[in-house]
Amino acid sequence: MPSLTEWKVPPAYQPRPGDYGFDLDRVLASVVGLHSIIPADAFSADMLGTERAGNGVLIDDGLVLTIGYLITEAETVWLHLGDGRVVEGHALGLDFVSGFGLVQALGHLDLDPLPLGSSAATQIGDRVVVGGAGGRTRSVASHIAAKQEFAGYWEYLLDEAFFTYPAHPNWGGTGLISNRGELIGIGSLQLEREREGKAEHVNMIVPIDLLNPVLDDLRKFGRVNKPARPWLGMYSTEIDNRVVVIGISAKGPAARAELKAGDVILAVNGEKISSQSAFYRKLWALGPAGVDVPLTVYHEGVTFDVVLTSTDRAKLLKGPRLH
Repeated sequence: MPSLTEWKVPPAYQPRPGDYGFDLDRVLASVVGLHSIIPADAFSADMLGTERAGNGVLIDDGLVLTIGYLITEAETVWLHLGDGRVVEGHALGLDFVSGFGLVQALGHLDLDPLPLGSSAATQIGDRVVVGGAGGRTRSVASHIAAKQEFAGYWEYLLDEAFFTYPAHPNWGGTGLISNRGELIGIGSLQLEREREGKAEHVNMIVPIDLLNPVLDDLRKFGRVNKPARPWLGMYSTEIDNRVVVIGISAKGPAARAELKAGDVILAVNGEKISSQSAFYRKLWALGPAGVDVPLTVYHEGVTFDVVLTSTDRAKLLKGPRLH
């Protein structure tokens, strides 16, 4: 395959060493390229593909932090270093709550880990670097444009996420680097927002403070060692204060209940909802994965009640294997 780092960020958006009080090149060397291969019959293959590429950040001896969707069900992971070396990795762990993924390098990286900073201490307007694999020419000089709640259509919710501008064009697994040269987040998405009548792209970044409570579990068990949240296999969005189903996972509880795109979720366990975040919080408050989830649904002029038996999404995924 072609090099993961052939492209370059436009020079006007690249960070300049003199603008920061740390060794920019040394810090960015801790960001590596990541390329994963997923079996064609994997649960996530249809939506996320069988070949995924992005970035990761070395945070400990051989331990690379990335965004989880890049390594979900990966049977092979390759880490691409700035000097051209390629080292095999092992998909070590996933946290569905934060979205973080961990990769263990199976060879020596000979790089300095990037120290972890405090995302809570970061303020709107702070200058940051969104670091990609390949150094300055593949990184973006950015700033914190917003800190706010983020709800994702795939049953995902962050109480507070970072949003950075300008956006990194190869955002997955990028390292959000503070003005102290510390890692304060991992890139997840690129989104569009309206500002002063114009559309502009921002990156959604998962804050690093979400890693500390789960890191030991991910190292030891590959997942957080507590009951999983209930999962319905339902993709939804919020339209005019209504939660509208936009897709159904083929093997999930929502599919078994014959819910369909276009259905509107009116209530969870009899409690009315009008936002995605309220939907998720009421769903997760019912209990761990396996709990019955009573929904009130509107479909083509008809309102009805249905009970879905939730599941643990991890049970549908292929586990990582060491070759």
